[in-house]
Amino acid sequence: MVNSAILAMVMIPVLAPASSDWPRWRGPTGDGHIPRTEAVLRTLLAEPRVAWKAPAGHGSGSAVVSRGCVYYLDNRDDKEVLCAVRSSDGKALWAVPIDEVYADSGSPPGPRGTPTVDGERVYVGSCRGEFRCLKVADGSVVWRTSFVQNFGAPPPVEVGDNPGAKRHGYTASPLIVGNRLYVTVGGTPDAAVVCFEKTTGEVLWRSQDDIAGHAGPVLAAIAGVRQLVCFMAEAVLGLSPEDGRLLWRLPVRSTLGRHVTTPVIVGDTVVIGSHTSGLIGIRVSRSAAGLEAKQAWRDASLGVDFSSPVARDGYVYCIGPGGRLFCVDARSGARAWVQDGFFRGMLDAGFASFLVAGANLLILAERGDLLLVRASNKECTILARTKACGRTWCTPAYSGGRLFVRANTELVCVEVLR
Repeated sequence: MVNSAILAMVMIPVLAPASSDWPRWRGPTGDGHIPRTEAVLRTLLAEPRVAWKAPAGHGSGSAVVSRGCVYYLDNRDDKEVLCAVRSSDGKALWAVPIDEVYADSGSPPGPRGTPTVDGERVYVGSCRGEFRCLKVADGSVVWRTSFVQNFGAPPPVEVGDNPGAKRHGYTASPLIVGNRLYVTVGGTPDAAVVCFEKTTGEVLWRSQDDIAGHAGPVLAAIAGVRQLVCFMAEAVLGLSPEDGRLLWRLPVRSTLGRHVTTPVIVGDTVVIGSHTSGLIGIRVSRSAAGLEAKQAWRDASLGVDFSSPVARDGYVYCIGPGGRLFCVDARSGARAWVQDGFFRGMLDAGFASFLVAGANLLILAERGDLLLVRASNKECTILARTKACGRTWCTPAYSGGRLFVRANTELVCVEVLR
């Protein structure tokens, strides 16, 4: 049985950050790009070389890697449990219960979030809105808060037309910049997005009254202005990272507010998508009043459900309805190409994750197929294909030529470099 004590605790020495760390959702830069410091991935092994694997309860979050350790959320005895294991061999180091699991009809009960590591601390949230800062050394609590109890966020419940996190739970990853921690809390009043001092949990500012979606905030300079872009359940927001001031707002409404895709920033264009609204390009520009945001283009037939696109050289790549792989010009929305049936035989619910590996895309499909595809706006070319794992809804972590996959019922470390 899991209790409130730290399980199987082994002290983790605090080491200097490694160049191959993958400490947060979608990697060091948060955009799915494998760092240039990693060896170039030109092909894949025909047969996967599994370095190690460990059983896990059902979950659909992702793992992260920092300083020789892997962190992920597990489902143990109907609790969301944050686990730390050694990246070299999967040896368990510690495990800490965070909250009771949340269940709805979207998938089996289990955690859906991704931890974020920053130096000596790891940050993690539960579907029910429990949020904690823990020590990486042993999992002990530094500070904690509750979106529901402390910020007035609604407890998630799958009823009626409840949208976003109000329906499927609080799954968005936080963003750390300097000493600030930005979180889409979804609370009221004025607590849709909250900025904390990362070491103490002190609230530095809180802003807006939107219901949270499932995408975490992204920081970018758009139209010459540094800003947070937040894809909420019923709108996209631009906020000042200094004080939370609203810079712009564009309503985007989808069935049940299922906004999962991490916004992709290409120049002054913000690309978002949903299963019913389609793929949307938002142009942010300066005006006499400050900044304004307008829909620049929309492709209704390329609705992105719960995969997040990536961008390279001004083009956006992702999976569309019917298992199509597509390439779209981020500025104009013009289709470069659409490959119908690309994911045939590789999907169940229609998920795939995308990483940019130099001039190529590393794509992990829902049933565990791993593909290396040339990132070209001219044509779709598969360079290599193999089988990496079982069913998964994760975006894998890439570190030191290894792929760390939080599959639905196991954690797998796969060597992908020859």
